[in-house]
Amino acid sequence: MSEKVTAQLNNLRVSPRKVRLVTDQVRGLNVDKALVVLEYNLKKPADIVAKLVRSAVANAENNFKLKKDNLVISEIQVGEGKTLKRWMPRAYGRASKILKRTSKIRVVLSEKVEVIEKNEKKVKVNKKESDNVKKKLVKNVVKKSSKKVSKKSVKSNK
Repeated sequence: MSEKVTAQLNNLRVSPRKVRLVTDQVRGLNVDKALVVLEYNLKKPADIVAKLVRSAVANAENNFKLKKDNLVISEIQVGEGKTLKRWMPRAYGRASKILKRTSKIRVVLSEKVEVIEKNEKKVKVNKKESDNVKKKLVKNVVKKSSKKVSKKSVKSNK
């Protein structure tokens, strides 16, 4: 089973609704692609999320000895943090509430797992094992296709 690496940011002074717009764009992407998407996003939380993803990658490389090329953002969750409550004076001596919301962001990285269909069964394989499995599948497909071609050529010659 692949290892999961996490990084978390608490009390970000941006509302969770605004942060979710950015995080939804990178969920499920490869780490390199996600960083490129975040670099060209003009929203304020994009830089913060990019920094958090880089932190998670550093955790994976240093603590778990994983390679950056094999990492995928498997989960990215945005939740509500503490809400700062303020008030604003209004007409006739009244006051209205202002809620300054904060966010908690949690990023989970995991190793890339390829799904290969083998005899109508889906097999989950790590990248190292996938090369061997692909070679075997290609050999089987080539053998089957050469048999089909030879039968067809025999029929067409008659």
